[in-house]
Parts: sequence; C-alpha cells; structure tokens
Amino acid sequence: MPYTYSLPSLKLKHSLLFLSLLITVFLTACQDNRKPGVASSAAVTSVQTASSSSGAATRQLQPKGFEQRSSSIGSELPTQSQVSSARAAKLKYNAGEDPEFARRKGWPKKYPTPLQGAIIPQKRIVAYYGNPLSKRMGALGEFPKDEMIKRLKLEVAKWEKADPGVPVQPALHLIAVVAQGAPGKAGKYRLIMTNDLINQVYGWAKEAGAVLFIDIQTGHDDIRAILPQFEWILKNPDVHLGIDPEFNLISSKVKPGKKIGTYDAADINYASSYLKDLVQKYKLPPKVFTVHRFTRNGVTNADKIVLRREVQIVMHMDGWGAPWLKRDSYKDYIVAEPVQFTGFKLFYHNDTKKGDPLMTPQDLLKLNPKPIYIQYQ
Repeated sequence: MPYTYSLPSLKLKHSLLFLSLLITVFLTACQDNRKPGVASSAAVTSVQTASSSSGAATRQLQPKGFEQRSSSIGSELPTQSQVSSARAAKLKYNAGEDPEFARRKGWPKKYPTPLQGAIIPQKRIVAYYGNPLSKRMGALGEFPKDEMIKRLKLEVAKWEKADPGVPVQPALHLIAVVAQGAPGKAGKYRLIMTNDLINQVYGWAKEAGAVLFIDIQTGHDDIRAILPQFEWILKNPDVHLGIDPEFNLISSKVKPGKKIGTYDAADINYASSYLKDLVQKYKLPPKVFTVHRFTRNGVTNADKIVLRREVQIVMHMDGWGAPWLKRDSYKDYIVAEPVQFTGFKLFYHNDTKKGDPLMTPQDLLKLNPKPIYIQYQ
C-alpha cells in the first residue's frame, strides 16, 4: 500500500498560528523595552585589572528582564536575579574592589555595638599625618600651620563631594613617638615628643575642628611601657591612638629603617584593653585605634584580635607606590584578614614620584570594603 501524506488538521493550524503571534509579541516587547541612545553604567562597563598589561576591556551586558511577564512565556525568560548574576559574572574588578571576594573573606565584619558617641562608621575620618619638627615626615609638618589646615579642609571637601552620604571628620595624626636610627640616651631607638609640642598640635586640631591621633613608633621600646605615658592626653574625648608595626623592632633588635617590624595580636589586644580602661575610667566615647599595615608579617595572628564596644579598630593600609600596588596590598593584607574597619594612606610625594597619579576619593570608594579612615602623608 503506497504511503500517503495528509494535510495538518485545522486544530494544528490554529496552534501554529497562535505560536507565531506569541513570538511576534515577544520580539516587539523586547524592542519596546530598550531605550535608544542610552548606555547606562549597568549595561556597559570598562575596567582594567591591576595585573593586566593590556588596555581596558569593554563588554556589553544583557538588558534588564521584564518586570511583568505573560504567564505563557514567563518560564522562558531569565529572572531578574539571573540577569543580575550574569551581569556580576561579566564584571572585572581591580584588586581590592571585588565585593564577592570581600564577602568570602568575612565582610562586613561583625563587631560589638559601640558605645554612644562613636565616630565611625557614621563618619569618615580624613587625617593629615606627620610631625611639625620635620617637613619630610608628612603633610602635618610639611606646611606652615595655616596652610596645612587649609589643605586639609580642601581634602575634606573632596571626600564630602565624592561620598555625600557619609559626613567627614577631619583629624591631625601626630607622630608623638618617632623611631630613630641611633639608640639615644635610653638606648631604645625612639624619641618621645614633649608635652608642649603635643599640646601645640592638639590646639591646631581644635582650631580646625579636628580630632587628634597620637601615633607611636616604639623602636626597641615596648608598647606596654610607652602607652601609659600618654594617659594625660588620651583621657580627652577627642584624642585617639595609632601604632606602627613597621617601627616595632624590639624582638629583632634591628635598627629602625633597616628592617620592617611587626606587632602580634597580643600587642594590639594590650593597647585595645588599655584604651577600653581609659574609656571606662573617664566615661569617654569609644576610642578610634589605627594599626598601620602593608606586609604579611606586619600583623600576626590577626584573627585573634579582640573587638570591644569601647574601641574601634582600623586596619590601615600604609604602603606607598603605584595605584595597582596599593590595591594589591589592600586586598592581601587588609581585605583578606578582616578585623573591624579599614583605612588607606595616600602619600603626596612617594605615590607619585615615578609618574603615577595620586589615587582619588572616587578610586578609593570602589574598594570593598570602603575605607572609613583616610590618611594623607
């Protein structure tokens, strides 16, 4: 019996016609939902990784999915979360900027609710660092007092414009104990500033509406011996603390400047506990406590650092160099080992001496987590 071919039934014809109409409607809807002439930052992104030597890569991302969909075609369209995931997968970040890397490392970091009057994270601190006895140690001493305060206020204004949702607290960060290349009378390779000089800078801070940081470079001395000498100034509510592992060489006995020093979590916990006792004794708002870091061994056992309601610890990225190198350091030593809050130092001279640009507030606001303490040297 020969094969015969029958025409499609009328019911099948109707089904094919209906499917054709659905496809036409779907394509028209896609075209209507695109806004011609608009390239949003969410759709087109051009970034350059720190390790890449090639130019920035520009990639077109998918348009947003429909907010409302017909039940007959909804299962064939990506959900909004799928589109967002695809968009995130296509983005490339410079070192220190990737929010997923930060999340995997434990950010945002959980910490005890601070006491009333805490500065951060409600405000970002922008500080000038240095010592008035030296023009080479930072902006605090490089310029005459009035010019220095004026320059600091200009930096504050830049940050207020770049991130208007976060108020800025100006600060002067005074190196009150300076590491020395010679042992000195005490044989400790450090020089403690006089109370008169510290009070002078404290007065400058008040004039500028700024808080004061007392920064300690121990040399061959012990933080446990030095820190109590500053109770007279730290008992004020607007005076805070910084310590510098680079110049803590008590264990190695190497001259400052010949080798990079280190602090262990036990040292940091001692200083934090001391500050806690001051806050309780004098009924103060929480103390901000900055710890400089730019090497792996600069801080050891960071996961054992104790967090307290009375103290706000800032792990502060202190290295200088090209922007890519600073981002790498921030990622490897600050983001990768979460403590509580983060900071970032900018060197007017050392960061730019090889022709590299000084990083801007907009550059630093791309970092994850965003630094809440900014220091200019």
